[in-house]
Amino acid sequence: MGAPGLHLRIPGLTIGTWPVLAALELDFAPGQTTVLLGPSGSGKSSLLRLVAGLLPMPAGAVLEASDAAPVRPRLAWMAQQDLLLPWLSLLDNVALGARLRGETPDLARARDMIVAVGLAGRETARPAELSGGMRQRAALARTLMEDRPFVLMDEPFSAVDAPTRHRLQELSARLLAGRTVLLVTHDPLEALRLADRILVLVGHPAVPQDIPVPNGPTPRPAHDPAVLHAQAALLERLAEAVT
Repeated sequence: MGAPGLHLRIPGLTIGTWPVLAALELDFAPGQTTVLLGPSGSGKSSLLRLVAGLLPMPAGAVLEASDAAPVRPRLAWMAQQDLLLPWLSLLDNVALGARLRGETPDLARARDMIVAVGLAGRETARPAELSGGMRQRAALARTLMEDRPFVLMDEPFSAVDAPTRHRLQELSARLLAGRTVLLVTHDPLEALRLADRILVLVGHPAVPQDIPVPNGPTPRPAHDPAVLHAQAALLERLAEAVT
């Protein structure tokens, strides 16, 4: 069975005295990737953190899955930083979630995830022995190890070089297929390659606006003329959002 969809409704979000998000109601389609873009401070990460439970939900807010089962226990989170523990091996870092929950980790599955992200043979390596791209692949393996239908990703590939980022986009699109993914990025090309739906947050407080995406399955080729045309239009839209 595919991943369910998500429904989010909030009456707005204020952090301190700053109104971050306006009242909004969003439906995230099951098994699809929704990408959030917008200027710095527009509320992208705040929206993601609301869904994750890392920010308190405002009074009257609703977060529910289309199958009516609880949402938060079925979430996986991938941050911008890899957050690997330096004293653990790659294998133990990938299996960390189960240990933190007091469960016996499935090390065979953890090894399968390591193979899936192209790190076979590095199971005993410490994070300091891995390149930046390898560490991000390890973080992706740890996210997949959780085997959750909902995956939240906050600029997960921004800390690596452009070629590695391109490869990680390919990898994540393949390995996260069928899950309901919310991805925050500042990169219009990344959004257009990976998104089934793009939302740009504009204004103060911010409201989400739908942006058309090119046809075709993800990950879309970066050299596709439709992607390049959409990238130019999206850059202009983001520039307008800053002014």
